[in-house]
Amino acid sequence: QVQLVESGGGLVQVGASLRLACAASGRTSSRAAMGWFRQAPGKEREFVAGINRNGRFTDYGESVKGRFTISRDNAKNTVYLQMNSLKPEDTAVYHCAANDRAILSAVYLTANQYYDWGQGTQVTVSS
Repeated sequence: QVQLVESGGGLVQVGASLRLACAASGRTSSRAAMGWFRQAPGKEREFVAGINRNGRFTDYGESVKGRFTISRDNAKNTVYLQMNSLKPEDTAVYHCAANDRAILSAVYLTANQYYDWGQGTQVTVSS
């Protein structure tokens, strides 16, 4: 099991940047594929970005491609989501997720492929 704690959310204006962090702990956290999802009120949970165990492979949701970047520092057991050119439609609670049974190269795109979740951090983009 992997414990996850997100941080870095906040209230920003359109066009601003934020960097979210997800600190992972637990015996298997360093072997986990990681992902970011978001959920806005009244909307379904949406895949934002995923990264494989060693950070070599990534994938993104269509709505954030070219604006968001996922990365990880395994020495710090932390995954980051750099969010640039933020839009009002990016407003949501952002959750990180972990799959500690992942094969090395795998990037997972759906919520049911993850076993552990953080509580989330609110991102609000004001126009």
